[in-house]
Amino acid sequence: MSAPTVGVVGLGNMGGRMARRLVDAGIPVVGFDAQAGRVEAVGATLLGDPAEVARASEVVLMSLPDSHVVEAVVRGPSGVLAGAAAGTTIVDLSTAAPSSTVALHAEAAAVGVRYLDAGISGGAAAADKGILTIMAGGDADALAEIGWVFEPIAAHVHHMGASGAGHTAKLLNNFLNAVSLAASAEVMVAGRRAGLDLSQLLEVINSSSGVNFATLNRFPRIVQGDYLEGGLTGRLMTKDVALYVDLIGKLGVPSLNAAGPLASFGLAESLGYGDQISNRVVDAIGDVAGGTRVHDKTEE
Repeated sequence: MSAPTVGVVGLGNMGGRMARRLVDAGIPVVGFDAQAGRVEAVGATLLGDPAEVARASEVVLMSLPDSHVVEAVVRGPSGVLAGAAAGTTIVDLSTAAPSSTVALHAEAAAVGVRYLDAGISGGAAAADKGILTIMAGGDADALAEIGWVFEPIAAHVHHMGASGAGHTAKLLNNFLNAVSLAASAEVMVAGRRAGLDLSQLLEVINSSSGVNFATLNRFPRIVQGDYLEGGLTGRLMTKDVALYVDLIGKLGVPSLNAAGPLASFGLAESLGYGDQISNRVVDAIGDVAGGTRVHDKTEE
């Protein structure tokens, strides 16, 4: 008996990698992406629009830039809901506004479709290895029933609560990611300007109280000239921080620490790094610090 078909809408940086993992696991995958060639490149079957993907699938995964795109893909005559039969499960793997997610969940429930929000973390490297972390919101039974879909792509799946809880957890996580990356980039530029050996500085930080994901996993590569291309772009990082600020405002929590990453990634975008990996924020900070680079210029 063949495995049920999984649909994927949005096969970009992360969606394409997850689709490839599913294909390699022997799961039939159909897909749609606005950019030609992406579906076929991962071995999936191209269909004409999101509605066709939903008609052909038991589970539809969406990996899209933001809530505006998600809403457009879900709604409308060629949207996922137009093609989804009752009992279909839609899983939104995007980083999206929880309020939008809750509204889409209600629209799906009204026609018998199950809608899960499932933020993902781990980046491109974890997606390639199938060891992503998933934080999901929505019906726990629906989540458990599609464990076979997550098995090839994730090492950890956490049910966070009702609809919107997964995307809420994702925004909280991404904010910490943005803070640590922006702050670490600033420190690395300062270390270079001070004439320190940055590899040794990282060894000190990583055995001291300043340790974080960026110092452990990013900057040991960046100071060697490897920016780990293919991950979250600077523009999307700015979007995520803005969503976080909106969220905590609605929760009545003061946003006392968002100015730093908003300024850092805003600077990066203004200097032309917005569509490059967010790690390039270190070059933006370096640009305004006299053209400083944290890696050996001979490796550029």
